[in-house]
Amino acid sequence: MTTETKVVTAGADANLSRVLKPIHLWALAVGLVISGNYFGWSYGFGAGGPMGLALALIPVTIFYVTFILSYSELATAIPHAGGPSAYARRALGPFWGYMNGISCLIEFIFAPPAIALAVGGYINFLIPSIPTLTASVAAFLFFIFVNYLGMKTSATVELVVTIIALVGLVIFWGAAAPHFSIQRVMAEPLLPFGMKGVMAAVPFAIWFYLAIEGGAMAAEEMVNPQKDIPKGFLSGMGTLMIMGFLTLFLTAGIADYNLVSAVDFPLPIALAQVFGENAFIVVLVNIIGLFGLIASLHGIIVGYSRQTYAMARTGYLPKFLAYVDPKRHTPVWALLVPGLIGLGVVLTGQTAVVITIAVIGSLALYMLSLISLFVLRAKEPSLKRPFKVSYPIIPAISFLTGIFLTISVIISSVPALKMTAIVYAIAIVYYFIWGNKNIRPFEEEFGVLDELDA
Repeated sequence: MTTETKVVTAGADANLSRVLKPIHLWALAVGLVISGNYFGWSYGFGAGGPMGLALALIPVTIFYVTFILSYSELATAIPHAGGPSAYARRALGPFWGYMNGISCLIEFIFAPPAIALAVGGYINFLIPSIPTLTASVAAFLFFIFVNYLGMKTSATVELVVTIIALVGLVIFWGAAAPHFSIQRVMAEPLLPFGMKGVMAAVPFAIWFYLAIEGGAMAAEEMVNPQKDIPKGFLSGMGTLMIMGFLTLFLTAGIADYNLVSAVDFPLPIALAQVFGENAFIVVLVNIIGLFGLIASLHGIIVGYSRQTYAMARTGYLPKFLAYVDPKRHTPVWALLVPGLIGLGVVLTGQTAVVITIAVIGSLALYMLSLISLFVLRAKEPSLKRPFKVSYPIIPAISFLTGIFLTISVIISSVPALKMTAIVYAIAIVYYFIWGNKNIRPFEEEFGVLDELDA
């Protein structure tokens, strides 16, 4: 296989360069998610208390471990920049391929605004004279520009900021551990809102892992996707499991959870309860925390641009979105148009609601992808699968826990659910008016990709 492969697009000659190795996918998978350790998850303290969030994290972790194993089979069998859109299209047909792509875009377009708002919150905490929204918009625009510079530059930046962000978490864990008190974690009432609170905490437990699947959208830019995707995904999942539990318990064990339950910078606030607001360790974690947020913001921008590009290449979205800059190998309009939508969402300033919308989109994506796996096993048993999950046990566990997570999110997130339903309704209307008129023949697109990856 050559290190650079030409991928034919609908109506344009476009190149995505094969430059990524397992370490880059590990960095992308962890980087996509690492902001979930620096903000967002702590809203779960307000929803269910520390133990309520911890209990919610158990089925969420079981789901993600089994899902990533299942998803690795799909990603290696169909290494396509469309990721979930391509899997569902091959298994279930054009409409469900489109719907899975839209679900992915809902997740990946709404997650960056939430992260950008947290970037603004961290900067404002550090430099109060800089307004949160100003910092949020500036950060979003800057990393759209970084992504424009090309995948190799983007992947290198992602690797560097992810490692720095991990160092920041290690510093936080090391500073918090000597002051940890189990009595704080187990404070009465243990479950202040009962099982309803546990279910309400599920969307914020999901935030510890949300978007890890985005690494699959770099499949066409992996040097050896069939072998490298499982390595990158599974090492990333193991890293994230350790990170999530350490961050949750150590934060709950050093501070009054009510103080960190509704802020976008819980780690500095928690440390400030021990060391004082102006202590060096607090300022250091706050500064490094920005790298964690940047890693996810940057990585998810990579994800939404590749999903948009792939859906435009297929014909679901307008053709101009499939244009790739011939010099930088960057899908320019697929980067800019969703970015402008994201900037509009940033201006709402509603972090918790935006997080939940992204979670709803992700759950729809997960369930459709799992259904696609079951269908492809039955419909295409001879499909080349370089990585095979233990079937049907692992996908079945993932599907059943996914149903629990979906019910939990639906019950506890009515306002966000209504907004998400509006987005889906608009997307469906668009599909039947225009989006189903220019779809490339299945055999044409996937035949080209099969030849390239043979």
